[in-house]
Amino acid sequence: MDRPFPTVAVVGLGTMGAGIAVATARSGRRVVGIELDGAAAQAAQARIEESTAHAVARERLTAEERAELLDRISYSDRLADAAVADLVVEEVPEQLELKREVFAELDRICPPETVLATGTTALSVTRIASATSRPERVLGLHFFNPVHRMKLVEVVRTVLTSPQVSADAAEFARDLGKSPVAAGDRAGFIVNGLLFAYLNQAAAMYESRYATREDIDAAMRLGCGLPMGPLALLDLIGVDTARTVLEAMYAQSHDRLHAPAPILGQLVAAGLLGRKTGRGFYRYQAPGSSHEVAEPEPVGAAAGRVAGREVRSVGVCGSGTMATGIAEVFAKAGYDVLLVARSQQKADRAKAALAASLDRSVAKGRLSEEARDTALARVVPSGHLGDLDRVDLAVEAVAEDLAVKRDLFASLDKVCRPGAVLATTTSSLPVIECATATTRPQDVVGLHFFNPAPAMKLVEVVSTVLTGADVAATALEVCARVRKHPVECGDRAGFIVNALLFPYLNDAVRMLEEHYATVDDIDTAMRLGCGYPMGPFELLDVVGLDVSLTIERVLHQEFREPGLAPAPLLEHLVAAGCLGRKTGRGFRDHARR
Repeated sequence: MDRPFPTVAVVGLGTMGAGIAVATARSGRRVVGIELDGAAAQAAQARIEESTAHAVARERLTAEERAELLDRISYSDRLADAAVADLVVEEVPEQLELKREVFAELDRICPPETVLATGTTALSVTRIASATSRPERVLGLHFFNPVHRMKLVEVVRTVLTSPQVSADAAEFARDLGKSPVAAGDRAGFIVNGLLFAYLNQAAAMYESRYATREDIDAAMRLGCGLPMGPLALLDLIGVDTARTVLEAMYAQSHDRLHAPAPILGQLVAAGLLGRKTGRGFYRYQAPGSSHEVAEPEPVGAAAGRVAGREVRSVGVCGSGTMATGIAEVFAKAGYDVLLVARSQQKADRAKAALAASLDRSVAKGRLSEEARDTALARVVPSGHLGDLDRVDLAVEAVAEDLAVKRDLFASLDKVCRPGAVLATTTSSLPVIECATATTRPQDVVGLHFFNPAPAMKLVEVVSTVLTGADVAATALEVCARVRKHPVECGDRAGFIVNALLFPYLNDAVRMLEEHYATVDDIDTAMRLGCGYPMGPFELLDVVGLDVSLTIERVLHQEFREPGLAPAPLLEHLVAAGCLGRKTGRGFRDHARR
């Protein structure tokens, strides 16, 4: 079978266009690189020659391969020279009318069988195609930057795109060594459609002063395993670029979650566009630098800090995975731990599970036998809540049920000594509801560990409107002693991580239920396009669809934002008992794997 598109024209030889031209030439195809200005065409040729020379120096290409590659690329400042191509890929600036003008002219110039592809990241492919008389031969080919390294290509079809044209485009992408995913013509396609809504929410979170930029970024890196925090990523992408993409998405979707956060417009107006200008959400050593410059601490900040209370012993309430994991964390850090369950038998089983976890650490070489034995000796199991009367910190890790937690906090209020800190590990319920079940709400704080607690570095420290400053300071100091990374936030639904993560997961479910893309294509797109450790559906099946639905409902109830309402497909799967890996079926059928 002949390979599709033996000759390809690339219109616009900026960073993306040049990368596509090189990748295409490397596949053995003839390439016509077009810039509508002669000087720009010469500059593009010089950049391509320089970049391929670097590839030889880094042993990504041989000198012979480079020479052959360069020989396959010709340069022009005339759009008419695209007429020889079987496929034309447009990579001009992200302006709808400019792209429509280019496509109208290409439609006039090129033979009827030529396929026209736009590299737009967010604009409507349908509207671009409507400028031609061949919409069935128009589609989107969204490569990712840098082209030589990023494997993903979104093949974007409109309602009029020929299935054969989409298939040929996907085969072309595979022939370039890429992984194509099929997407419909919706705002942002797959990756940007999911990514930029999340970035926008992070910017709004920072703007509201709910959490610091450092804590928001650390929370998403450490809590979700993302390669970059959202605000640092906005600086890398360019604040102006992000705002432009969001404006395009909002124009198509009219979803308020896509309306750019005001702070993005303020930064753009001030010329603070991110790394390329040396300052955005962060400050950098120089324009184009990736090295952040630490902001000076406000005068008097150190003097205003409050010391925490002394913590020598810790009580952990619960017998499940989180409770035993948290008890292990404290014991390994040198704390005496009282592990309290509803019965002595449950407490003994919880300690046995803790011992098994320590044994696995020894087997993997992460812990010495002596350290295991010492940590295990610090943990005392108990079936009596009254034994918590002497602990300095009581940590609740029972079922995520508000009535259960309030009953426990009412009991802790009676049992624990005055001055003891009471902490809840809730991931989504209001901490203040736990606090008001006691007569000392100033002593209650949220300590949201992530699962598995021994391995995950992040802890969200959640203060209510009544939490004492010394109690919050105690929580931060304890986190430092147990070698966790604390981030501070207020007491609102989802805290930092879940408030940003679950709307993104919900958007992915909506995308699927609208038959916009498949489970596999969406997961592949987010892994390859964003470097995420898991795609959204893989993560939903791991977390549990029932857990996810509960958190979605809490977020929607708190913020009353229509875009946060749980996707009907998620509700239907939960109602059918398809909860993910734990039941063998969720978005995928795990029983067959």
